[in-house]
Amino acid sequence: MTGMRGLSVFISDIRNCQNKEQERLRVDKELGNIRTCFKNEKVLTPYKKKKYVWKMLYIHMLGYDVDFGHVEAVSLLSAPKYPEKQVGYIVTSCLLNENNDFLRLAINMVRNDIIGRNETFQCLALTLVGNIGGREFAESLTPDVQKLLISSSCRPLVRKKAALCLLRLFRKNPDVVSVDGWADRMEQLLDERDLGVLTSSMSLLVALVSNNHEAYWSCLPKCVKILERLARNQDVPQEYTYYGIPSPWLQVKTMRALQYFPTIEDPGTRRSLFEVLQRILMGTDVVKNVNKNNASHAVLFEALSLVMHLDAEKEMMSQCVALLGKFISVREPNIRYLGLENMTRMLMVTDVQDIIKKHQAQIITSLKDPDISIRRRALDLLYGMCDVSNAKDIVEELLLYLSTAEFAMREELSLKAAILAEKFAPDLSWYVDVILQLIDKAGDFVSDDIWFRVVQFVTNNEDLQPYAAAKAREYLDKPAIHETMVKVSAYILGEYGHLLARRPGCSPREMFSIIHEKLPTVSSSTIPILLSTYAKILMHTQPPDLELQNQIWTVFKKYESCIDVEIQQRAVEYFELSKKGAALVDILAEMPKFPERQSSLIKKAEDAEDTADQSAIKLRAQQQPSNALVLADPQPVNGTPPPVKVPSMSGSVQDHESAAQPHSQPNGALSKVEPQTPSADLLNDLLGPLAIEAPPGAMPTEERASTGAGVPDAVDGAAIVPVGEQTHTVEPIGNIAERFHALCFKDSGVLYEDPYIQIGVKAEWRGHHGRLVLFLGNKNTSPLTSVQAQILPPIHLKMELSLVPVTIPPRAQVQCPLELMNIRPSRDVAVLDFSYKFGTNMVNVKLRLPAVLNKFLQPIQLTAEEFFPQWRSLSGPPLKLQEVIRGVRPLPLPEMVNLFNSFRVTICPGLDPNPNNLVASTTFYSESTRAMLCLVRIETDPADRTQLRMTVASGDPTLTFELKEYIKEQLIAIPTGSRAPAPGPGPVASETQPASPAVTANDPGALLAGLL
Repeated sequence: MTGMRGLSVFISDIRNCQNKEQERLRVDKELGNIRTCFKNEKVLTPYKKKKYVWKMLYIHMLGYDVDFGHVEAVSLLSAPKYPEKQVGYIVTSCLLNENNDFLRLAINMVRNDIIGRNETFQCLALTLVGNIGGREFAESLTPDVQKLLISSSCRPLVRKKAALCLLRLFRKNPDVVSVDGWADRMEQLLDERDLGVLTSSMSLLVALVSNNHEAYWSCLPKCVKILERLARNQDVPQEYTYYGIPSPWLQVKTMRALQYFPTIEDPGTRRSLFEVLQRILMGTDVVKNVNKNNASHAVLFEALSLVMHLDAEKEMMSQCVALLGKFISVREPNIRYLGLENMTRMLMVTDVQDIIKKHQAQIITSLKDPDISIRRRALDLLYGMCDVSNAKDIVEELLLYLSTAEFAMREELSLKAAILAEKFAPDLSWYVDVILQLIDKAGDFVSDDIWFRVVQFVTNNEDLQPYAAAKAREYLDKPAIHETMVKVSAYILGEYGHLLARRPGCSPREMFSIIHEKLPTVSSSTIPILLSTYAKILMHTQPPDLELQNQIWTVFKKYESCIDVEIQQRAVEYFELSKKGAALVDILAEMPKFPERQSSLIKKAEDAEDTADQSAIKLRAQQQPSNALVLADPQPVNGTPPPVKVPSMSGSVQDHESAAQPHSQPNGALSKVEPQTPSADLLNDLLGPLAIEAPPGAMPTEERASTGAGVPDAVDGAAIVPVGEQTHTVEPIGNIAERFHALCFKDSGVLYEDPYIQIGVKAEWRGHHGRLVLFLGNKNTSPLTSVQAQILPPIHLKMELSLVPVTIPPRAQVQCPLELMNIRPSRDVAVLDFSYKFGTNMVNVKLRLPAVLNKFLQPIQLTAEEFFPQWRSLSGPPLKLQEVIRGVRPLPLPEMVNLFNSFRVTICPGLDPNPNNLVASTTFYSESTRAMLCLVRIETDPADRTQLRMTVASGDPTLTFELKEYIKEQLIAIPTGSRAPAPGPGPVASETQPASPAVTANDPGALLAGLL
């Protein structure tokens, strides 16, 4: 360190800086000094060059751009002494990447060190090549690296680095390793006695066999012998024994390589391998030492994967299941998770269902684990192990858990419980009980397919009809039931309620009364089903009950002028048909039987079973990160919605095949009694697909990000439009993104500040018009010249900025008014492209302007009489959209009320009887929509405040989508504690920057000192 005093002093100066501005000035001074010294080559000694290159690396680690000195760093690679060469290799590795042109200068220097005799220099060169990789290095240096790897004269340290270096080159360019000549050499490398070289070579083998296993068949017996050496003979030096486990990393890599080979034909090799696996399975247990547990279980679970891949005998499979059963009952959550996951995989690829059933009680206990990931794995396992013998127990447990499950799992739970009930029902009455309980407990998360299927079973089984009608009548007695329950109960009672006529409380008049009580609470999609039910009740009432007939006729007359065509047509036709007396019986005859066909739910479940999981190669491929793009659903064409998407059992998204829907007689409009797309009302919302489509004219989030039209996801204050080449960049004072977000919720404050200028904003909003005044304040005693400001408006805003003065005098402030008008709903923001010159420095910044969507909202509070008619009139997408939002910042309800009020959406108290829900309203103004009423409902989960369900409705599809996305962004990403002072009338004063700590935890100086 005595010889590097200049570097030590520089690091101390940086640590002692009180703020970011002081640090930047000190760095600029040092970079200027280094640049000057590099230009004077006569006095630039190797020592000085080394010292300055170290400083460049430290500055680079601090986060500053170092755009010079690369040649000097690369030139140190050819230095004859180790200190200078070490600096060259380290700095080149950090500053350059594989696409940098300077690497061409280094190829010959690196090659000279690789083929040289100095082992230290060889290690430095191999480390550089392994870190950077790149096609040019691969094409030029691969033969030399291969020679080092197979050389018998090189020390193990060099060969180990050569194997890892070759692995990196192979991953970047697989063609560099010739299959024909390298298979035999890999076989020789597996005979290596040094475990360091062997471990590195095994990493290389895993990559090679994953690419082409057929060329490396000769390596398979060698891998089995390595496992025998480690697990059975334990022929391992002490330094490679980790907590009593012989080289666990090498064991894991060896078993992973074996899983890329399809099968093992040789009986002797197969027997030897199973003996090793048996020893691993028998010798692994849970102990208190965490490090030993991690190592032993890494070996164990890789062995389990290999056992499944080899399709071992049932005795060994039973042993594996017993071991996993012990693991799913331990206290350590990670081990429980791995146990459940591997038991599920074993269930998928082998026939061990009967053995796994023995652990059913413990698996059900895991369904109540505090960790949601463990609960998910337990649900998957229960679903996979269910059959006729245990279906009742498992489905009952799922129904019990459904009452307390969070939003994130209820949809999947409901779907799986419905599939299991249908697939393994011991009798149809039990199936009806399960589905009705499912709808009662989780109606929001039950798709229409489920109740359509119940109707099909009841219609096709005469013995089941009285029982189903009696159960439906029982549920209608509850004070509050879900809209889906209203649909299925009304339909079943309309068709088969006459079978209960002799039971108490089941007369036609009583059934009409209890069903009609639900009419005010349902949405417009359910009303057609209720009208059909009333017509059926009237048909079955013989002789006619005049009082009941008049009541039903009154309902029909009420809806004869309904704006909904479906409701209006049914009301008119039912009213006219009911006047025909006995002829009504012939027209509205009993529902015909549905044709027998496979349930769409079961079909999706069967399609989700991946029989190819027996291939370890495919299992490995599934674990690799995917680069596939997720495309949005197409927009509706000619008013026809695209196929609905539902999650399948494997987590993918598949087309939803509609089940046979309940219908009436196939005569004209009366044949269309099947429900339309469900829409939500205030008390009984149906949860639609989570992937809600954007309405026509609204741009999807992914497209907005690609076009640069919307607010960036990362609130880092970066300009929205690409920034061109700048002469000089200043460090802003304060966080630009936080200032912008603060101004989104207030009308005055500081938008931007740096050492030379402060830009303040003051705004006024009236309807769809706005006026912003930009306050440009010069903070220095010298003028700011070449001042330019340009507005880059989005297409939904008309903006006009007044003339900006070219020069701002010293310590002066100028005002620049900006007039704007909102054309249509959008979350896109305008950008201020602002530049000025201070001395010789030209500064350019691009700032988002706080003319955001909520500025054109006007809060309004509605009563129940005003809210409910508007809510019901907006039925379903695209005017009413619903989404489950996860990752919400947890807030108590009073704070959430304040949050909504802050972006001008007013909470309407007392409209929702559920105390955990919020109902809100506001008015949006734009030139295209004028004053448009917007309604919002927020449903929270008291057990998990990080998620909620939001429904947004308005009379404009684009406005509904944009407002929903805007509120979602605020709930997830609004910054906490944002503050920005408002600009004063006089000269703008700068803010005080808090002092930085002397030493931070991630201070690069501490790391650099270790290298010195």
